Amino acid sequence: MLTGMHTLVYAEDADAARAFFRDILRWPNVDAHEGWLIFGTGPSELGVHPVEGGPMHHEISLMCEDIDGTVAELASRGASFSGAIEARGFGRTITLQVPGGGEMLLYEPRHPTAVDL
Repeated sequence: MLTGMHTLVYAEDADAARAFFRDILRWPNVDAHEGWLIFGTGPSELGVHPVEGGPMHHEISLMCEDIDGTVAELASRGASFSGAIEARGFGRTITLQVPGGGEMLLYEPRHPTAVDL
């Protein structure tokens, strides 16, 4: 049966994005070939949301248990964020800048999660 989920990030500067995931987030990785890194991202879950009038799209969000501590730690390693931590219905959030790869939401969920299933 299925053994996992492979997520793709398309980046204008793939080397900068790979360095961010390797050096700032410190995700374990393997070199598939010639510097093409594949990252272990840890437990994951998938939610399905209605489109609600906008274009169909997909998002990648990173979850943490302590957003204040995570933001402080990542910032000490050189990570950049847009705006401040915000309280939203589903959790506390902030936008994480991925060099050469846009933005990802970082959040501390307030909802039950499936990451330990």
